[in-house]
Amino acid sequence: MKRKLFYSSALILGVLIIMALISATIWPVINVVETGKTPEYPNVIPMYYSTSSVRVLDEIQESFKALDKFEMIEADIENKVVKGTRKTRIFSFVDDIEVRVEANTEFVSKVTIKSSSRVGKGDFGQNARNIHAFFVELNNRLGAVRIEPKEEEKKVPNES
Repeated sequence: MKRKLFYSSALILGVLIIMALISATIWPVINVVETGKTPEYPNVIPMYYSTSSVRVLDEIQESFKALDKFEMIEADIENKVVKGTRKTRIFSFVDDIEVRVEANTEFVSKVTIKSSSRVGKGDFGQNARNIHAFFVELNNRLGAVRIEPKEEEKKVPNES
């Protein structure tokens, strides 16, 4: 009986170690992802909309309300920043979300998002998924006024 328990425990431990090694090769060990500033995720880029920043801020607030597990905490309209959180499904870890709107011109607004985990050293890709989910919802709301960024704006700067 003890031998079976020992082998079962060793097998479970071995599987957990293999899973940890596989996950380390799939997702980078970071817990902060920001659009246009995270080299590990070159496709996580800011979005541009040909509308006023006031309308974009309104739709960002509505996006927080519409998304499952997302909650808006604070909307600083003057500084064009909306802060919120998202709880993960399995362990209910909390990720902080910060959405910023910059007015490039009178009718072109740039939206950047920063998602950061409160716990741990790695997020298993959750922060990038948070940003993606938020942009999907925002694009559903503002899709008709979305502008494709220029190629040079898609590139992520190298860290020095």
